[in-house]
Amino acid sequence: MKITLSKYAGFCEGVERAYEIIKKASKDKKVKKPIFVLGSLVHNQDVVNRIEKLGVKKISLEKNLEKLLNSIKKEVGTLVITAHGMGPEIYELAKKKKIEIIDTTCPRVIKAQRLAKVFADKKAQIVIVGDKDHKETKGINEWARKKARLIENKKDLQNLKLNPKKNIAVISQTTQDQEFTEYVNKFIKKKYPNVEIMDTICSTTHDRQKELKIMAEKNDVIIAIGSPESANSTRLWEIAKKINKRSYFVERAAQINSKWFKKCRKIGVTAGASTPKWVIEEVMGFLKSL
Repeated sequence: MKITLSKYAGFCEGVERAYEIIKKASKDKKVKKPIFVLGSLVHNQDVVNRIEKLGVKKISLEKNLEKLLNSIKKEVGTLVITAHGMGPEIYELAKKKKIEIIDTTCPRVIKAQRLAKVFADKKAQIVIVGDKDHKETKGINEWARKKARLIENKKDLQNLKLNPKKNIAVISQTTQDQEFTEYVNKFIKKKYPNVEIMDTICSTTHDRQKELKIMAEKNDVIIAIGSPESANSTRLWEIAKKINKRSYFVERAAQINSKWFKKCRKIGVTAGASTPKWVIEEVMGFLKSL
């Protein structure tokens, strides 16, 4: 069997950056301990487990951020904002309560957040193309003063009603499906010609999805590696599945079933932006053993 690994598989620059910042901070004597992360640094349990071994703890996010910070104020040394980013409230509260922050927000997410704030300040109608329950989407919407219209699917798009006399801006979650985002942009542009469309999809996400579509056509079986809670990993599997029915989503090597590879000559392997190198290597090792 021929096994091809995507050249874009695994940590993107933003995730790699966040992981390295945390590793460095955990060893830095100048950083106040203990370190607490607001939610999962990235949506992958293997990465979260490694971070916890460094003495970095995870806090589950609650709806009332101020109450959460009040409850941990005495025990927290430094607070970490994850690569997905958060709204402006966390910065204001941390400053007010004199809690030190390490911000690992991906620079591409910061760009989307700042655009949301700029258009909100201009009182424009903001449309965010993204998963409504995703931490990144929620954060961008908070920078838009929670007034953005969220588009997660075609039904949301059909129900979208905007005032054509007012400014309109479209911003995308950085890990959104490129194809769906383009569909949304064309739909809105046709209905509201004066709309401003911001290109905020991460270039790595775009390249990874584009390459996967070719891999799905050229290989007998596709293996997508990632955590079920990772939006971009799940999306890769969904993209592959539309093209190749023999596409499977796994979190680690132990979940692979050898029956998937009957009459199989070519296997294509991809992995989400939050999937660590060591998990990819484990999967590749297992596949080679077949």
